[in-house]
Amino acid sequence: MDISITVAGTQHLSYAEKICALMEEAAKQRGTGIAKRAPEYIQTKINEGKAVIAIDQTNGQLAGFCYIENWDHDNYIANSGLIVHPHYRKLGLGRKIKKQIFELSKEKYPDAKIFGITTSMAVMKINSDMGYKPVTFAELTQDEKFWKGCQSCPNYDILTSKERKGCLCTGMLYDPEKEDTPSSQANDSQKAKRWEAFKRFLRLHRYNIQRKTKSLFTFNTD
Repeated sequence: MDISITVAGTQHLSYAEKICALMEEAAKQRGTGIAKRAPEYIQTKINEGKAVIAIDQTNGQLAGFCYIENWDHDNYIANSGLIVHPHYRKLGLGRKIKKQIFELSKEKYPDAKIFGITTSMAVMKINSDMGYKPVTFAELTQDEKFWKGCQSCPNYDILTSKERKGCLCTGMLYDPEKEDTPSSQANDSQKAKRWEAFKRFLRLHRYNIQRKTKSLFTFNTD
């Protein structure tokens, strides 16, 4: 198996429909929303040099994809739509794609904060290893266009009922102003400690969401 991971170019425009279909299927499997995108939107990201694509060179099969979105006048950047084709999972491909789109984001927007919201523990672990930290939604972009993208998620009512202060997704943020210097980059032990701290945060976050959701449900049914 020979999989290349590159910044997507015009030669990859024909993959746009397959990318959108794969995103939609992944959202259905997880039961949570990846904001639905049209092929034209994906093609725009490719033309702008804001996407990373993985292709199996042996058969030309789409193996994975991820793209950059800009918010708040480029002060916030999101690495969105990370997907891996089912045939290529459990190979560490998602981590490799995430790392490359992360480096591309830093190269294009060195002063921007990079953030994401996700329910995927695998993505959370990758983000944690790269220096992201769990944060409240108040620390993320407040651009209405970003949050509008959550409308296709079945959990959108939870988000809006709490005035966007919490949802089933977890917010994570990489702040370049707090980036570790090369001499102090996390080793495996430090990464493990950071991940354990993150999981403690996640347990508390989920408990609070469950408590608030139960309270809301009780209120609505009285």
